[in-house]
Amino acid sequence: MRRREEILRVVGETAVHSQDELLAALRKRGFQVTQPTLSRDLRELGLVKTANGYVSPQALAPVADFRPRETREHRLEQLLHDSVVFAEAAANLVVIKTPVAAAQPLASAIDASPIEDALGTIGGDDTIFVAFRTPAAATAFARRVHQSAGLAPQRRRTRA
Repeated sequence: MRRREEILRVVGETAVHSQDELLAALRKRGFQVTQPTLSRDLRELGLVKTANGYVSPQALAPVADFRPRETREHRLEQLLHDSVVFAEAAANLVVIKTPVAAAQPLASAIDASPIEDALGTIGGDDTIFVAFRTPAAATAFARRVHQSAGLAPQRRRTRA
């Protein structure tokens, strides 16, 4: 379908942050499409909305699918930067929130990277739990996630 090919081309060439932006870009290219049709196309193409806009599923694929020149660490840093919207340590766990459908690729990248004292991950649709041997290791990893994702550091909550 030509329309879907054009959607992939637009998303690949520019940062598209909303369906309205994508509709406008498609209309400029001569495609008359409704929002429900566009929404269905996005879902069927498997495009995922991240903090940097819509991306193809290949951009969020597991680390093993990438060329050898991309190191696991580099891929992890890229996914942390592009996908994380929240992270917080709680005891020996780190809870990471991502846009919908971005948690699995990030969990896979975490599993494939040598993270000190990490025991394993559980990745859902938009949430990841990373278990560490100690609370200190969890706190250190949460700081790394904040730094890589460009998030403000979490402030300790105090009880009133």
